[in-house]
Amino acid sequence: MFLSTARGRRLGRRAIVAGGAALAATLAFTACTGSAGGASSSASSTLVAYTGQAGDYQINFNPYSPSQIGGIGTIYEGLFFITNVNNKDAKPLLGTKYSWNDAGDKLDVTLRKNVTWSDGQTFTADDVVFTFDMLLKTPSINTGGFDGTVAKVDDSHVTFTWKHPAFVSGPSVLARTPIVPEHIWKTVNPATDVIEKPVGTGPYTLSNFKAQAYTLTANPKYWGGAPAVKNIRYLSLSGNTAGADALAAGTIDWQTGPVPNIANVSKTYPGYQAITVAQNQMAFIACANTSLGCTGPQTDPAVRQAIYNALNRTQLNALAFQNTASDISPTFALPTTQKSLISSSVEQPIAPNKPDTAKADSLLQSAGWAKGADGIYQKDGAKLSLTVEVVTGWTDYITAIDTVAQQLKKAGIQLTASQSSWNEWTDKKSKGTFQLAIDSLGQGPASDPYYLYNNYFTTKNTAPVGTAAPMNISRFSDPEVDSAVSTLATINPNDTAARQKQFDTIQKKIVADMPYIPIMTGGTTSEFNAKKFTGWPTKDNLFAFPAVWASPDNAEIYKALKPSGK
Repeated sequence: MFLSTARGRRLGRRAIVAGGAALAATLAFTACTGSAGGASSSASSTLVAYTGQAGDYQINFNPYSPSQIGGIGTIYEGLFFITNVNNKDAKPLLGTKYSWNDAGDKLDVTLRKNVTWSDGQTFTADDVVFTFDMLLKTPSINTGGFDGTVAKVDDSHVTFTWKHPAFVSGPSVLARTPIVPEHIWKTVNPATDVIEKPVGTGPYTLSNFKAQAYTLTANPKYWGGAPAVKNIRYLSLSGNTAGADALAAGTIDWQTGPVPNIANVSKTYPGYQAITVAQNQMAFIACANTSLGCTGPQTDPAVRQAIYNALNRTQLNALAFQNTASDISPTFALPTTQKSLISSSVEQPIAPNKPDTAKADSLLQSAGWAKGADGIYQKDGAKLSLTVEVVTGWTDYITAIDTVAQQLKKAGIQLTASQSSWNEWTDKKSKGTFQLAIDSLGQGPASDPYYLYNNYFTTKNTAPVGTAAPMNISRFSDPEVDSAVSTLATINPNDTAARQKQFDTIQKKIVADMPYIPIMTGGTTSEFNAKKFTGWPTKDNLFAFPAVWASPDNAEIYKALKPSGK
């Protein structure tokens, strides 16, 4: 609910070309650094952020609106903070303690006392009850799927109850639901209303808004103490090239996305550093299930396995991803934070970086494919020729397809790209009118592969070709996987042995069928001003996902930063 993945994806897919826009970026910044309406004028304690916004901001700080432009985590807080880049315990925010009953259908939460909304009103349990009741009454904003009830015990305690075990709902309830003030929102339509004057409990308040930039200022009444970063200025620029040039000019302090010479940010941009975090697992998604209407060579598991084995991932990483991608597991459990959950029965837990064309040949020949005179496999008179859907302008993915096409040709597989608009690409994927599509599988609200398996591998999340599928666009369907995912939802997360049994079942099935052909784990690279501010996340202390557009993680980073005075 909190993570602005679409914004991050738009930013990350644009071409980066070193240009002459530095002056324009500098002028844009200068034009937007006037009075902040009560904000501190000290440049040393003002952080300038660029989220990839191109064009004017349209004011909307409704955290439940798909067109919201910010404020989640900074203005509006959840009960706790949970990130999917580490396995640490939940960090208390508006909640201080929580506990489940043994059955997993009751969750007791203790709330923080002496918290005030930014308008001076007192925060109480009534606000929490109101927020979750609002979700139940407004299905269009209930993207976390909350299906329980919540009751006030007293001003600092609430109890959530469900009609079923709900352990896996914990992260969404506890950390991915922004709490809003009842005294204001009782007259708000949360699905449609635009919020121009947001009131929250968070570390920042809105102090100034213009179409080209807006400013958040440290909340002096914040229960955790006013942050050391006194102002956050969000800029709108003309695009990714302007963002890279603003970085070179030193007029922004934090952005996320590719830049020229990304491997040497500290040298190319003195005073800045970069961090790359591997999170989103890239795949060639196959419309794989003939029983749901999929057609084409990709419906043959041997073809999908052959593609997987024929990839030269080392070459692909260098040519398409500037060596920012990293290992991927065919189980789709992250090799970093979820490595311990990869089944010991999986023969090859990490995808090979070098191609094994002999294995690809063996797989195809065993499935009845034979090479034609042109070196391309064929079967029943049809060539092994496949089309990959990609969005026009997503240069890294387009380069990846071109590179893979050359690699697969050596293995007797013909591959071509089909570029289209984002809307057309999305429509093809959701309705199953494609053979292959390149995209990434996102993580859930916590570092737990359950969420990915539930989203992308369950029958309940797919649909016949021609009907939009919610998430499982491969149309994969297996009753044993469905049962294992359902069982996982009922198991206490602390019972690792019981959970692993279900993971073993799921992983055995999806590795064999491979409806999503693993490419690599995509790296999200962010560049930040390490000279001006200290306290940024590092690989050794990854306390939040360091993408400027990732909420509420960015709020935790703002709170951790300290101006260096340089």
